[in-house]
Amino acid sequence: MKPGFQFAHPATLAEATQMLRDQRRDTKLMAGGQSLGPMLNLRLAKPETIINLADLPELRTVTEDSDHVEFGAVLRHAEFEDGSLPEPTGGMMRYVASGIAYRAVRNRGTIGGSLCHADPAADWITALTALGATVRIVSAQGSMRDVEMTRFMHGAYRTEVNGDEILKSVILPRYSPSAVWGYYKICRKVGEFADAIAAWVADPVKRYSRVVFGATAGAPIVSVRLSQQIAKTGEIPDKDDIKAELDLLAPDLDRVKQHLFAVALQRCIKQALNND
Repeated sequence: MKPGFQFAHPATLAEATQMLRDQRRDTKLMAGGQSLGPMLNLRLAKPETIINLADLPELRTVTEDSDHVEFGAVLRHAEFEDGSLPEPTGGMMRYVASGIAYRAVRNRGTIGGSLCHADPAADWITALTALGATVRIVSAQGSMRDVEMTRFMHGAYRTEVNGDEILKSVILPRYSPSAVWGYYKICRKVGEFADAIAAWVADPVKRYSRVVFGATAGAPIVSVRLSQQIAKTGEIPDKDDIKAELDLLAPDLDRVKQHLFAVALQRCIKQALNND
């Protein structure tokens, strides 16, 4: 027997926010169910009500303009992987999506659900931080606010989304043809969450460069110094230099984790610069 709960199917985002406002505090939102489903199976979550967001039209839209692309929060990993959605990042979104867990998970899991679950080792948290994405959040009162990814994740499984809010969309800037990116993760085996992730995105036209370390114990680590150094020199940093930076940014990291991050960043930069 699974724990008993009511399963609500709103037809619109407005109806979903109304339900969220009216329900008691023990309510969960579900999109792809790839995180909540196992938690229900293991009795780690016992909500009274689950509100299903998977098929809401407003959360599956894609809006484009000359500078940005806005992706609805319940678009699935597989849709990014298969190239059925616009690609404003020169292939990085498709590449990252293809490495998430297994195809069965990618067929159901959603970009917004992954962000809201906020597992530190999840791919989208790190990748979208590196890409300078913004998330759009709607409240039960109908107001909307935009939050940069650098401020979105507060810690492991904790985000900027409040209990009476729904993540509506992810807004990505368009990158120029001159942009480069690298994304490298170290896993014990294919399909598992990463032990270390490094991402670098640079666009000389936009004068943008960002280095991000993911799969930390909490929010991704952004290194401004390494971002500027790599963009200026076009060279792969020395491992000792990377470790020195991590000593400053995350002094609680153990030496093994620190070494994994250093290796991941070097391979990530090599990938971006086509030095394979």
